[in-house]
Amino acid sequence: MREIDAGLITKEVKRLAIEANYFLPEDVLESLKESRDGEKWELASATIDKIIQNAEIAKENQVPMCQDTGMVVVFVEIGQDVHIVNGYLEDAINQGIREGYEEGFLRKSVVKDPLDRVNTKDNTPGVIHYSIVPGDKLSITVAPKGFGSENMSRIKMLKPAEGLQGVKDFILESVELAGPNPCPPTIVGVGIGGTFEKAAYLAKKSLMRDMDEYSEDPFYEKLEKELLEDINKLGIGPQGFGGNTTSFKVNIEHYPTHIAGLPVAVNINCHAARHKQVIL
Repeated sequence: MREIDAGLITKEVKRLAIEANYFLPEDVLESLKESRDGEKWELASATIDKIIQNAEIAKENQVPMCQDTGMVVVFVEIGQDVHIVNGYLEDAINQGIREGYEEGFLRKSVVKDPLDRVNTKDNTPGVIHYSIVPGDKLSITVAPKGFGSENMSRIKMLKPAEGLQGVKDFILESVELAGPNPCPPTIVGVGIGGTFEKAAYLAKKSLMRDMDEYSEDPFYEKLEKELLEDINKLGIGPQGFGGNTTSFKVNIEHYPTHIAGLPVAVNINCHAARHKQVIL
């Protein structure tokens, strides 16, 4: 049994919360540069150039790349041979969020109750997903999610008879309805299968992939690339000004489901694809 101190978890979550908001992942930055160079529409390429400049200014000055510093989503993979000592895991994570948002001068956007709308003033609690895995390591991924893109999420319980075409139509419809609201270029996360809540989880989890990472299943890899091509034909373009780059990635995760169901969830991420990971 390996022991990990709760204080270390708080320290690392604080660091990740700040870095995720200050520093755009390098693979996302490279995708933006490639998209800019491939745009024939001058306004589209100029818009992407502004996004790149914004990311560079944020990095240089160590300030948030976006005024919406999000609600913090945390993915925790905890080895079954790990024991947390000197504190409770969830308290340690939320304390890290609290300290990160205070010390990093990050906007506090969480309200205590969805109806009375009173701000918690420290951006807690986070939304934490746990997975028990083999081994003695603890993996923590911190992903602040802005609600300009989160509000464009959709889920639908398709009939199995609607099949592949129904799935594709729903995904394309979701992106088209979102239009400029999620601040394109976007990453489109898709969850297929499981149950109502599992599909939504899969869609969100898929957004944690690296830009060069595709589904391990050749069928779904092909579908990701086909959907990306179809999405970019919509012509929404960077920030909705038109162009070839509405999205630069479609990520699909799938799971077994019931014979009577075909759940599909779409979770769109803006170009500020914020996520940072640590393995303890």
